[in-house]
Amino acid sequence: MRTLKAAKVGDTVRVVKLHGEGAVKRRIMDMGLTKGVEVHIRKVAPLGDPVEITVRGYELSIRKADAEMIEIE
Repeated sequence: MRTLKAAKVGDTVRVVKLHGEGAVKRRIMDMGLTKGVEVHIRKVAPLGDPVEITVRGYELSIRKADAEMIEIE
């Protein structure tokens, strides 16, 4: 299983599945990260947290802990 946390800068990946429970999963979905959407990895902060991505035409920064819950291909 490959997660968004493992993706490299410049990669464009597709979300396969969201892991996690309740409010956390809901928050990730509310940000536009849903099954089948394409995500482009823009930047990773020097210490690895947060990860800056482009999804559905807008820029978003997410924590490594949240990125680990997003399965990609």
